[in-house]
Amino acid sequence: MPALASAFQARELLRAQIDGARAGTGSVVLTQVLSGGGGVGKTQLAAACAIDALKTGAEVVVWATATEVQQVITQYAQAAARLHLPRVSGQEREADARALLDWLATTSHRWLVILDDITDPTMINSWWPVSRTGTGWVLATTRLKDARLTGSGRTRVDIDVYTADEAHAYLCTRLTDDGMGYLLDDHTPALAEALGHLPLALSLAAAFMINEELSCTAYLRRFNHHRTRLEEALPETADTEGYGRQITAALLLCLDAVQSTDTTGLAQTVLRLAALLDPAGHPHALWTTPSLLDHLALHRKPNNTEHAPQVTADQTHAALRLLHRYALLTCDTRAEPRAVRIHALTARAVRENTAAASTLELATATADALLNTWPEIDQPHLDLAAALRTNTEVLTRHTHDHLRHPQGHPVLYRAGISLLDAGLPSTAISYWHDMAKNTERVLGAHHPETITTRGNLANAYFQAGRISEAIDLHERVLAAFEQLLGADHSHTLTARGGLATAYSQAGRISEAIEIEERVLADRERLFGVDHPETLTARNNLATSYREAGRTDEAIEMQERAVVDRERLLDADHPDTLLARGNLASAFMQAGRISEAIELQERVLADHERLLGAGHPHTLTTRGNLATCYWLMGRTVEAATLHAGVLADREQLLGADHPDTLTARNNLASAYWQMGRMKEATGLQEGVLADHERLLGADHPDTLAARNNLATIFWHAGRIDEAVDLLKRVSADSQRVLGADHPNTLATRGNLTNALQQLKDGGISA
Repeated sequence: MPALASAFQARELLRAQIDGARAGTGSVVLTQVLSGGGGVGKTQLAAACAIDALKTGAEVVVWATATEVQQVITQYAQAAARLHLPRVSGQEREADARALLDWLATTSHRWLVILDDITDPTMINSWWPVSRTGTGWVLATTRLKDARLTGSGRTRVDIDVYTADEAHAYLCTRLTDDGMGYLLDDHTPALAEALGHLPLALSLAAAFMINEELSCTAYLRRFNHHRTRLEEALPETADTEGYGRQITAALLLCLDAVQSTDTTGLAQTVLRLAALLDPAGHPHALWTTPSLLDHLALHRKPNNTEHAPQVTADQTHAALRLLHRYALLTCDTRAEPRAVRIHALTARAVRENTAAASTLELATATADALLNTWPEIDQPHLDLAAALRTNTEVLTRHTHDHLRHPQGHPVLYRAGISLLDAGLPSTAISYWHDMAKNTERVLGAHHPETITTRGNLANAYFQAGRISEAIDLHERVLAAFEQLLGADHSHTLTARGGLATAYSQAGRISEAIEIEERVLADRERLFGVDHPETLTARNNLATSYREAGRTDEAIEMQERAVVDRERLLDADHPDTLLARGNLASAFMQAGRISEAIELQERVLADHERLLGAGHPHTLTTRGNLATCYWLMGRTVEAATLHAGVLADREQLLGADHPDTLTARNNLASAYWQMGRMKEATGLQEGVLADHERLLGADHPDTLAARNNLATIFWHAGRIDEAVDLLKRVSADSQRVLGADHPNTLATRGNLTNALQQLKDGGISA
């Protein structure tokens, strides 16, 4: 029986699970099978159980290495001889081994038999001990997750890596006990995580650190360096516990057995593909995509016995389950969209033993599969989209520049757009910034893909509310595309539309409309009236018309946009919901409040159902509905909705995002209509200050915030202050928006009423 390793961890949760399995079994013989991959500490757990059994009264403990059945027979025979059992001659090992099993079955003595490292369930099948008296216990260890090991009442206990606390405790104890506690530092938890909390890897790493006097930080730097192989970071010379295998061999020990039993001819290629993905899991659905099935068909091993060249989804599942049975990965469809998982070190060992020439082909096949698995619309499948984004990131990291040359793989763009769709602007900015930098490095500064990634970075700036940066980058992207591709290229039209949207957000409405009218005409001329990009251009122009006060034109165009979206996409498509919400906003601006409320309530219900309650589009719709309620005098409902939207905006986007400022402005308006003037005034003064600081004094939203504060002053009886503000807003609105803009007209009307109130009160202005 092996000795317990240095800094042995008791693993109390696992021991409790083993003891619980013993207590819960209804069979006469108590049999647990400890199943787990290489290096997780199965043998050490079994040794600890054996030591505890001796301490608590077990009279006979037999430890049998079970890698081969002859080892079991030999060790059973030796145990029978040491027990001086009747009819044991020492000449016939198999007969002596049977004598031990007969004695164990009938004895009243307490006993424990441990079968360590079972590799062939069929060969061991006739050598399982039984106990008719209930005094015996059998404990087995194996890498396999095979149903044959859990027949006849046996219970499997899955053994995984250390918990984070156990891994940290191991490193601390191991280094401190050797007088090297000073090697511990702030990166100790990160080191444990990088090693995947694998007991074997932690043991080898700790010994290497002691031998080389490396701190956790220094070792982690060496371990993570792209040129360091596992054999160098975790060398055989660090095997102080006598494990007896080099780390890669230990992790991939079962690979030969897998290949010898693989009737599909797919297992090795499947393992290489899985090793490129996120260890925390990827979708099982990925293995049913036509692109991946085609790749596997081309790389099927010659030992395949099937005649049909095409690979089926059932065959890939069989290969995954074979690898699962041999603990090289985990395949559990209940855990979708992270159904297929692989330990990080196992994956690294596989990658390091894959020919470099194969990496490009493997990377492309995996990227194609991720793209094929990606849903057209992320929002109904948020967990799947998140898993696909993470797996794309891991795949890109493991395959270096293979997905960027000779051109960027579409999955890289899909992942970045997914971040924008998920309402994660800060993360999207970081993603597209890195994407642009790497694309420029690989393809050059003037390559169309480099310019496209800059355009996507500009979109991320826009979504994050960093409008001036978005405009600057959009202008540069448009100029680059016009020079490189010409005025009519689709990329150029897209860049022109992005710039118009940024202009609109910055209050430069007339410039935005001029550009959008040109974009719509070009789209219709080049791609037709029903092309998706034409529909988007029409929707954007209608929105700008509404913002410019051209409400009738906006409604007419927006009604057409809704009909077209429903006809060409479907009623639940996000673009259809967006068009419907824009139409409701146009109704509201036109004073058709009842129609606006009815439509906004429908859009809100659809957004909550399809996108979730916290999605940015849902929050925008909820805010628009609250404004409709406010206009209808349903102030309590409006204030409740606005307060919820503000809280969600602050949490999701931060206090300074333009959408957060809008939500704060709306809540202030609801408060003053409810008569909560003190709260309304304080909130609106903060809103105005934030608008001036972030957007500038002449931004339309700043003018609106100033007008709203004047309105609150007016209703609070602070007429002089209201008049002063309204005079300024009226002049600024006429200068910035034009004399006929609805906001200018509304401000002029408010000023007239305020002046009349001053006159009626005998006060001159």
